[in-house]
Amino acid sequence: MNTNSGKVTLLSAGPGELDLLTVRAANALAAADVVLLDDLVNPEIVTLAPQARVIRVGKRGGCRSTPQAFIERLMRRYAQKGLHVVRVKGGEALLFGRAGEELATLRDAGIPVEIVNGISSGFAAAAGLGISLTHRRHCHGVTFVTAHTEDHGEPDWAALAATRTTLAIYMGMRRIGSLASALLASLPAGTPAAVVQWAGGANERRLLTRLDRLAADATDAGFGSPAVILIGSAIGESVETGWTQDASSRDDATHARAA
Repeated sequence: MNTNSGKVTLLSAGPGELDLLTVRAANALAAADVVLLDDLVNPEIVTLAPQARVIRVGKRGGCRSTPQAFIERLMRRYAQKGLHVVRVKGGEALLFGRAGEELATLRDAGIPVEIVNGISSGFAAAAGLGISLTHRRHCHGVTFVTAHTEDHGEPDWAALAATRTTLAIYMGMRRIGSLASALLASLPAGTPAAVVQWAGGANERRLLTRLDRLAADATDAGFGSPAVILIGSAIGESVETGWTQDASSRDDATHARAA
């Protein structure tokens, strides 16, 4: 087989249900020789790659994970054999999926790479809540941030609060108490907040609350990873709450609800 004919597709599997995949993603899977599958991807996705060898390369915070360097070696090895390798990532591959490291490895090896975009869990969470993350009555943008940093530190929550954007926080459940406390130093206690677990999947769960009760309510309701935490006044537009545009005027009357 021609060693120069291989390639890698970095494929975004979306947040859960297979009908959220793009047509381009489905076509790439159908043409795959090897599929490297993340843990958080719907396992039924392999039915769309009937001819492929499937290798599970899970990476989850707090769990035993496949080393990133090993995943990159697998992609390089199979592509250099002339195979079409599809690296399947949950959500959007370019958002907190370590795609940058994989792209650098493949480009250094001279391996062609195609990127297939998908729906991030942050957008799926907003859809489940029935809100716009950039509602112009509340904010001028949205900030996507991970609470899981490479050096095991935390983001500058004060600086993030100062952006006055909706915050979509990924990989934050293990630090939900500290991040909520840090944000309370800059944001009102009644700032609307939500947690959406397994966003976009059949087992999606939603919790709506306010910033000063966020950690306690999430813990009491048994929410855990994988989940997206959303914070900002735009969250108060959810049809599942009694909030109107001025959430702060009802601080004492607003109660958390879990769905």
